Amino acid sequence: MKQLLLLVGFLAAALVSPGYCADPPAAPAAKPAPATQVQVVTSMGSFTIELNAERAPLTVAQFLKFVDQGFYAGTIFHRAIPNFVIQGGGYDADYKLKGSPPKVVNESGNGLTNARGTVGLARPAEPHAGDVQFYVNLADNAALDPSATRWGYAVFGKVVQGMDVVDEIATVPTGAKGPFKENAPLKPVVILKIERVATPAS
Repeated sequence: MKQLLLLVGFLAAALVSPGYCADPPAAPAAKPAPATQVQVVTSMGSFTIELNAERAPLTVAQFLKFVDQGFYAGTIFHRAIPNFVIQGGGYDADYKLKGSPPKVVNESGNGLTNARGTVGLARPAEPHAGDVQFYVNLADNAALDPSATRWGYAVFGKVVQGMDVVDEIATVPTGAKGPFKENAPLKPVVILKIERVATPAS
């Protein structure tokens, strides 16, 4: 009986000793993958966009497809409206459409809003007719967000560096040019290239 009590005592001591763990330690939580960033190099300077593939996967996938193809090289910002947006990516320096890219399903209900510095997919009135043209919001443009009665314009990223360049582009003289009756830069603001850049470590 004495030996049995000693054995029970030994086991009890082992269970609470520092070397014993009833459950394996939890694995450290995996860090989320860094968001993809691209640099837009223009004839007036550069700015960097961080893309949100989690909220706008279809739009980001199409945008990156054309970035990687070099499609945006030689396109222009064909629209510049202070305190509203600059828009580009679809016309060349002769104000002619570049190619016939496929359309993207409208992802404007993704919870991202058209706040200053965010980047959205431009489109005509038809809600699912956006393709490669994009815009940068120069102000908080709530009128571009979706509502219960209409589609909005899908935000898929934000400018994280170089917003001063975006603001400067918005100040160039504009007027009638090519197919546009107003708001077109009279001297083309050319997109020299858009390319992926390394994401800074967090």
